[in-house]
Amino acid sequence: MEAFVNAASFGFAPEATGLDNARALQNALDQGGTIVVSRPGVYKLARTVYIGSYTTLVFGNGITVQKQDEEGPFCHVILNKGALTKTYDTRIAIENLHIVVNGMDIRKFEVFGLHGQLAFFYVRDLRIERFRCLDLGKMQYAIHICTFEDVIVRDAIIKGDKDGVHLGRGRRFHISECVFETYDDAVALNAHDYDVGNPELGWIEDGVVENCRDLARDEANEGAVGFFCRILAGGWSDWRPGMEVQKSDTVVSAGRLYRVKADPDATVYVSHTQPVHEHGIEVLDGISWAMVQDDVTYTAGVRNVTFRNISLGKARIGFSIHFDNDKYSRSYYPGSPVPSQEQLMFDHIRVLHDHKKPLLRINTPVDALLVTRASLKDSNILFEGNRAMDDYLPTAVSLLGCVFRHPGEWDVVENRVPNKAITLQTAASVVMDASFVARVQPGPGTIRAASDLPGLQPVMGAE
Repeated sequence: MEAFVNAASFGFAPEATGLDNARALQNALDQGGTIVVSRPGVYKLARTVYIGSYTTLVFGNGITVQKQDEEGPFCHVILNKGALTKTYDTRIAIENLHIVVNGMDIRKFEVFGLHGQLAFFYVRDLRIERFRCLDLGKMQYAIHICTFEDVIVRDAIIKGDKDGVHLGRGRRFHISECVFETYDDAVALNAHDYDVGNPELGWIEDGVVENCRDLARDEANEGAVGFFCRILAGGWSDWRPGMEVQKSDTVVSAGRLYRVKADPDATVYVSHTQPVHEHGIEVLDGISWAMVQDDVTYTAGVRNVTFRNISLGKARIGFSIHFDNDKYSRSYYPGSPVPSQEQLMFDHIRVLHDHKKPLLRINTPVDALLVTRASLKDSNILFEGNRAMDDYLPTAVSLLGCVFRHPGEWDVVENRVPNKAITLQTAASVVMDASFVARVQPGPGTIRAASDLPGLQPVMGAE
């Protein structure tokens, strides 16, 4: 293995066809080591290329890789080799890659549920730096990583319609120095997901998202969709005869996880036959059961994650701590173990827009929320249920060193969840308008406040 390989020596060139370039770049990547693309130009690519362990792919300045339809549309620009066999790849780096989607935005699964332009599944020690994608479509994420350890995404600019950086289960990640202008989520931490949204389920933990910007878009004709960050949890149970299931539901059976693959038509199925197959999809009682993974967990969520120095320019909910509960997916199966998301910290979050949108919307159990040095306009903290469970458990909220810019009366925390118990602490607060009066809205629950903000009473709750 040579230390450096120039992809041009294999025929990777701006004047080559997309198929020839795919073959050339694949041959270069198969060498491993450091692969360099140095000649400026637009490089057509008509097929996915696969990258393996101990490989670094470096693009020079003035280079773009453009998807090209020469033998039919394809999904991923780059996919790691081990994704196809659930075999971990390690020590992969991609530097200075600028891709042009060129309208080729398609979910044509090589691994079901994996559909990033850059896609990695079963990967350790992955680094993506100086990535650019400015024409993201409605179907594919820009960067999609699931079942991972030790991931760095740094200095990315992503614009378009779908998610910017979409993570499935994994541990230890750092997303930083990124600019997003996306219609859907800028960052998605989807421990649970739609059946087509991630190939496996489990906890996302031990991460930092920092120094990122969520840019405003012209929403006049489309509305504000998605969030800066979606923080998605889920819970499921053992299979039992006679249980009712719907699209995306998950069960534990025979030491494996199975999910219902179905159309989003709200059909409810009754399962009488236990899924036990080891691979693929099997239809039982008219239900398409897909075997997802053979390591069992009953819950999924996000824990031990810090968000730091985030600017929110787009008029949408900043962070949604989230359950799905609709015809596409219900994250929590009734009666299952409760996925309580834990140790989430929000430091130096700046709300730049003037619209009434929550900074945090919470509809899952979460133990505590620590918000420090935030600059708030009309973006409060909202708790709301979605009929997923009866008890959403207590939550402690701390606001430390935050700047409050709203004039007049303002609801710092609003609750819409029956019997929800919330404790609120504020300290070292900075109030920018003399007319500001803080309130809390306990709704059908209880909010106990210890606050330095004008207007708050020590205890407020439902009668």
